[in-house]
Amino acid sequence: MRKYNGSSQVLVTGGAGFLGSHLCDRLIERGHHVICADNFFTGSKNNIEHLMDHPRFELVRHDVTLPLYVEVDEIYNLACPASPVHYQHDPVQTTKTSVYGAINMLGLAKRTRARIFRASTSEVYGDPACHPQPESYWGHVNPIGPRSCYDEGKRCAETLFFDYHRQYGVDIRVARIFNTYGPRMHPNDGRVVSNFIVQALRGEPITVYGKGQQTRSFCYVDDLVEGFLRFMDLEGPCPAPINIGNPGEFTILALAEQVIKLTGSRSKLVFSPLPVDDPMQRRPDITQAREQLHWEPTVQLTAGLKKTIAYFDELLGTGVVKADGKAASPVRARRAVNGSTGTGAHIVA
Repeated sequence: MRKYNGSSQVLVTGGAGFLGSHLCDRLIERGHHVICADNFFTGSKNNIEHLMDHPRFELVRHDVTLPLYVEVDEIYNLACPASPVHYQHDPVQTTKTSVYGAINMLGLAKRTRARIFRASTSEVYGDPACHPQPESYWGHVNPIGPRSCYDEGKRCAETLFFDYHRQYGVDIRVARIFNTYGPRMHPNDGRVVSNFIVQALRGEPITVYGKGQQTRSFCYVDDLVEGFLRFMDLEGPCPAPINIGNPGEFTILALAEQVIKLTGSRSKLVFSPLPVDDPMQRRPDITQAREQLHWEPTVQLTAGLKKTIAYFDELLGTGVVKADGKAASPVRARRAVNGSTGTGAHIVA
């Protein structure tokens, strides 16, 4: 692992987003100067408002499909909408963000000789025929489906990263991120954890796709960011992509039941058809992360959900969570939800 002697100039693209804002926090804590670049398509100034007056934090409104001319020591390239609702809104732009964004940030890294981190995704594995998914698995992706703008954009970006490394010697790190959750998630992003929590807090029916038997592995955001930092600290030859996620596997139905229990909600489950190309299983093999980064998740699902529920409770103004962090009574929760205007859902739009 690298040892820092003083601060570095670090660029975080997508830095006002869910993951990016937590990463900015940790980099500031480490003593670095942080340039946060975001076009605010899914990011929000609310996520970084607490950093705006910090002397080592700078915000730049910028779209990574265009070149950015700054002097940096490290780059974390996180810019790209990550939920189906957002990345399918403008699929052409989504692909451009992954591909042009990679080219522009790799060009910047080449010029400044910066180490560059790529936030890739478990979606590169598609609907996997191999379970759990090791980094050596090449994937089972539909290249022309409605999710392919994200899946194939990320796969192409990985290709670019390793070609820039081989051809130009750019110092790269590529992490394949599995399902992540926590405070600052967008309440309308359509992802399963935020969907279930928002619906439960509002007393609305909880939408489960299929029969709820598909599985996912959920990593709390603090654990994930720690994995990012350890990967960037890793010295030696350029490593292959590394999975960063929680190997604990849960059915979607079990997650819904857990959220209902933790919120004290009386929401009922409703079942809808599965979206096109939705994977049936998703679980990381984190052997490489354990061996190379000495990293594995430490936050259990129940503990992480409690923190995430408290965040959404405050954001939406539902009053479901008491001061001690426990769910209020169902009667109080129902009254709070019925009395809510619902406008809180647009706070981070």
